[in-house]
Amino acid sequence: MASPGLLQRLTPLSGLWPFLRPYRTRALLAAMALLVAASATLLLPVAFRYLIDHAFVQREAVDTYFLALLGLALVLALFTALRFYLVSWLGERVTADVRSAVYRHVIRMSPEYFETLQTGEVLSRLTTDTTLVQTVIGTSLSMGLRNLLLMLGGLVMLAVTSPSLTGYILVTLLLVILPILVFGRRVRTLSRASQDRIADSSAMAGETLNAVQTVQAFAQEARETVRFDGSVTLSFDTALARIRARSQLTAVVIMLVFGAVVFVLWLGARAVLAGQMSSGLLAQFILYAVVTAGAIGAVAEVWGDLQRAAGATERLMALLAQRSPVQPPAQPLPLPATGDGLQLQDVGFAYPSRPGQPSLSGVSLAVRPGEQLALVGPSGAGKTTLFQLLLRFYDPQVGRITLNGTDIAQLDPQALRRHIGIVLQDTVIFGASALENIRYGRPEATDEEVIAAARAAAAHEFIERLPEDYHSYLGERGVRLSGGQRQRIAIARAILKNPPILLLDEATSALDAESEQLVQQALERAAAGRTTIVIAHRLATVKQADRIVVLEQGRIVAEGTHAELLQRSPLYARLAALQFGLAG
Repeated sequence: MASPGLLQRLTPLSGLWPFLRPYRTRALLAAMALLVAASATLLLPVAFRYLIDHAFVQREAVDTYFLALLGLALVLALFTALRFYLVSWLGERVTADVRSAVYRHVIRMSPEYFETLQTGEVLSRLTTDTTLVQTVIGTSLSMGLRNLLLMLGGLVMLAVTSPSLTGYILVTLLLVILPILVFGRRVRTLSRASQDRIADSSAMAGETLNAVQTVQAFAQEARETVRFDGSVTLSFDTALARIRARSQLTAVVIMLVFGAVVFVLWLGARAVLAGQMSSGLLAQFILYAVVTAGAIGAVAEVWGDLQRAAGATERLMALLAQRSPVQPPAQPLPLPATGDGLQLQDVGFAYPSRPGQPSLSGVSLAVRPGEQLALVGPSGAGKTTLFQLLLRFYDPQVGRITLNGTDIAQLDPQALRRHIGIVLQDTVIFGASALENIRYGRPEATDEEVIAAARAAAAHEFIERLPEDYHSYLGERGVRLSGGQRQRIAIARAILKNPPILLLDEATSALDAESEQLVQQALERAAAGRTTIVIAHRLATVKQADRIVVLEQGRIVAEGTHAELLQRSPLYARLAALQFGLAG
């Protein structure tokens, strides 16, 4: 029976069972092929014994014995190939499923989750950790089971061949198991630490490569290279410690195993010389001893792989065990089509990473259907945070938000977000064509609808000038476009979505004066007949809004029209004086 410590060390691998369960038929076939191949291997020494003891004496039977040996080798070859195919298929399939499950899980996590976890670490788990899992399922686990069968079967056949000589081998087996357990635990600990260091390096590289222009603009290439080299060196040192521990394990096991085999064979040779056993029987014993010794050494090697995979599996299962703070309700209510619009009732919120610094405090606000509402105020006033709550990226700690009378916490988040279109100040462009980037707003839209949205966003003209017009690749993060062009692509995407609620976060901030006027007209057309909430620092873009709400330090300090706020809001009047005074 396995010891509790052994089971504890293998427990993380049990997390892979849900991914293996759908393919248990293939796993069973692989196990059967493994059993047949191992049995054929264990029968080979018996065949050699009969060749030595009988075939050379009964010359007429030589052909029969050699044909039997060839047949045994054929069975071994066929079932070994079948085992290899099936377990390799399982390794690739399970790894693909694990990667898909991790990505599917992470892509649904609330932005709160990414406040503390870097995307580079997630990518490391998706690639490096899953590759380790694939190696174990597709190779190491199968080899481990094969060699375990050979080790156990070899020990049984050794006992049948010569009980006295086998007794010596069993005594030495205890000397082999102890270092496997001791060194195996250390290998697993170091394996997980090594994977963590690799993830740190990936996160650092991802961060700097995504900001490569900033790095180069500040001439910090050398500094970032030194930082990355330090991270890689730390990863190398940790991996080296793991390799050293595993090398020591391998050396100790091989030395003990083959030292014991040589000693026992010396005893066997003396028994043959004394006439106590035949040459064929000794040959059979030698082959079983070699098979058993090789199997024990291979098991020790596989044990190291299992420890590495256990560490990688722990990291993957820990990722899958994380739950997003924003959860869809068990029985979501249907999204109400009509009603009294958006209502914020005494909403208070602080980001989990800054619990002592409220971003919104006691915010109550009603937005009527079809109203154009502007949010203004200094940076850090809570304007973007309000958008985050409306999209339910976070849930308020105090108060509630309703849409047409229904608390948005009772709605399916995806249904809510399909109801809302957004254009962010930090424009997001995917590494795809202009057509695909705009169509992201509504994947089923026709080419004609995409082009119409681009025209409305004043993007059609510059898109047509691209090398392959709408089919032109825009580069990662839209590096082939100017800031204003990226903004217009994002606006076209929101227009194509055609949502009842439109959120604009500084949507024209990156545009020149001419483009801003064109896009402002397009946005006014897009806002017609729908609820629109605009965040703006440039007051000229929101002077015509139905209502302007002034935020300061997370609180609403005033609301009204442009003319009204000039008279009764000192903060708004100051902002207007700064902007229009400079303009005039």
